[in-house]
Amino acid sequence: MQWETVIGLEIHAQLSTRSKIFSGSATTFGAEPNTQASLIDLAMPGTLPVLNAEAVRMACQFGLAINAEIAERNVFARKNYFYPDLPKGYQTSQMDHPIVGKGHLDITLEDGTVKRVGITRAHLEEDAGKSLHEDFHGMSGIDLNRAGTPLLEIVSEPDIRSAKEAVAYVKAIHALVRYLGICDGNMAEGSLRCDCNVSVRPKGQAEFGTRAEIKNVNSFRFIEKAINHEVQRQIDLIEDGGKVVQETRLYDPNKDETRSMRSKEEANDYRYFPCPDLLPVVIERSFLETLRADLPELPDQKRERFQSQYGLSSYDASVLSASREMAGYFEQVQAICGDAKLAANWVMGELSSLLNKDGLEIEQSPVSAEQLGGMILRIKDNTISGKIAKMVFEAMAAGEGSADQVIEAKGLKQVTDSGAIESMLDEVLAANAEQVEQYRAADEAKRGKMFGFFVGQAMKASKGKANPGQVNELLKKKLEG
Repeated sequence: MQWETVIGLEIHAQLSTRSKIFSGSATTFGAEPNTQASLIDLAMPGTLPVLNAEAVRMACQFGLAINAEIAERNVFARKNYFYPDLPKGYQTSQMDHPIVGKGHLDITLEDGTVKRVGITRAHLEEDAGKSLHEDFHGMSGIDLNRAGTPLLEIVSEPDIRSAKEAVAYVKAIHALVRYLGICDGNMAEGSLRCDCNVSVRPKGQAEFGTRAEIKNVNSFRFIEKAINHEVQRQIDLIEDGGKVVQETRLYDPNKDETRSMRSKEEANDYRYFPCPDLLPVVIERSFLETLRADLPELPDQKRERFQSQYGLSSYDASVLSASREMAGYFEQVQAICGDAKLAANWVMGELSSLLNKDGLEIEQSPVSAEQLGGMILRIKDNTISGKIAKMVFEAMAAGEGSADQVIEAKGLKQVTDSGAIESMLDEVLAANAEQVEQYRAADEAKRGKMFGFFVGQAMKASKGKANPGQVNELLKKKLEG
């Protein structure tokens, strides 16, 4: 039987406010346990929440960026459940009246096609605390530093049809919240987490299959692996005569498998009701128009501009606009060297390779945009060849100064004097007289292959400093002569 995968994602983005959603406690990551939990976060009797206006502003920014309906009146509710890291016994969230309604996000797939994914809603809520199971000798500890951190839960329509599409969607959300400056997107620290709702159905069937939810997956790679495993588990189960049950599962990256965590609760199990301590939030149109006017250039807009302004391919523009920092770095390099294609090649090639090897973000790059732009200028004015440029780049990455300083210190200036190159070529041809005769006796097809040998010998003799273009041109004349 042919199966179709159906995926809907719930992304929890921690908003980058300095204080929590209902208290004045700090939200800084990594503090000592329970040092950033106020009486409100601890659920002490008599304490009352006060809504953080900055969290509302950030949620509205997101809604505008995905062309969503933004509720003029939205309401906070209590989601009742017991868990040790939830001292109140309920989570303050939004149910029937979320701040952000239906919207959409366009994602670019690996083959270059663009797919629109619907977004059902995005609502504000508070994060729970954290249960710690290590170093407590059979017991668990509770850290309430995270309790009350503002979350924006972004719920997609079940429009996604593969693990790769799911990753493309999460990456697009990740880029968007970082462009807006509303979430740092640090998945390792839990700033952005994903719940994956996965089901399968026979191809052509309109009705959805029973879904399982994989909770709190915190990396792009694990999202893809967890979904692929769960899809195969469900198909195997159905084909063996079993039934998929609605449940919450966890992904274990060490074993590359999902395992059952608990049966899936329905919304009515949580006994939602409007929070009596918080008034409805009313959003004025004038407030939204001010926010709309202040929106930054978003990833899709930047990608389109990179294509039209700089003549970049769709692929190059997509890679370079994937993060605000990468796009800014590229534009700085381009402004210095005046060559968008060369700038794109170096940023996507040598620079990205260096950052990946050392596990660095582009903001931590040991080669600044000014240094890279200056080096590309030296390629363009024939001071150095592309091959020598790689040596210069490595030296700059090692902290040996600007391109000009490295070229001067290491004597890497390219030889462009025609007389000097001709003299060097004469020596190379004289040392390889037999190969020269073979070349001249060969047909056109064989000559093409043999020509590379002479170029290699010439570049070796010049220690890579001879201008490759001049070498090719003069060598051809001499061999034909």
